[in-house]
Amino acid sequence: MNAAFARSLRLGAIALLLRAAPLAGLARADGQWTLVKSTLTYHVSHPLHETEGTSHEARGKAACHGGQCDVLVAVPVKSFDSGDSNRDLHMLQVTRGAQFPLVTVRCRVPETAAASPDVSIDLDVEFAGQSVHYAGVPFHQVGQGGDTRITGTIPAKLSDFKIEPPTLLALPTKNDIPVRVDLTVRRETAR
Repeated sequence: MNAAFARSLRLGAIALLLRAAPLAGLARADGQWTLVKSTLTYHVSHPLHETEGTSHEARGKAACHGGQCDVLVAVPVKSFDSGDSNRDLHMLQVTRGAQFPLVTVRCRVPETAAASPDVSIDLDVEFAGQSVHYAGVPFHQVGQGGDTRITGTIPAKLSDFKIEPPTLLALPTKNDIPVRVDLTVRRETAR
C-alpha cells in the first residue's frame, strides 16, 4: 500500500474523531446548541515524512435537559484535504469512505462540565465501519461572546478502526493518527 495513501487514511479517521469534541460547551443549561465552526486535523507520521489532512465541514447539535447534554457531531470522510488529491483518494479507499461516508461522534456531557475550562469527555466514534469508545479525552473550552470554543486532541489509532497502516518503501506509517479538534458552538435562541 502506498505510504501517502495510508497516511491520508489515518488522518481522515483522526479528523473525524476530533469533530465530536465540542460537547462540554453545550452543557450549560436546558436548550439546543449548534456547531457553527469547525477545524479537524488528522496527523499521519511516516519515517520519511509527516502529513496532515483538514476538514472544516463538521456539523453538530446538542440537546440539553435535566443536567445532561446529548451531543452528535458528524463530518464527511471526503471533506478532509491533505493538499494531495491522490493521497486523499487513497484515504477514502482505505477507510471505505464510499460505504461509510461519515465519521460520527456521540457523547453525553454533564451540566457541571461547564464550570471548568478543562474537561474530560467520553467519546463514542464511528468510522470506517467500526465503533470505538475513547474515555476521558481532555478538552479545553473558553467563552467568546455568545459562543464557546472547544479544543483538544483525540488520541486515535489506525488499529482502533481495523485499518492496516499504509507503507511507503516497505516502511509502515505509525499507528497513531491524532486528530486535533477546534470547534465553536452557539446556543440557539428561542424563536
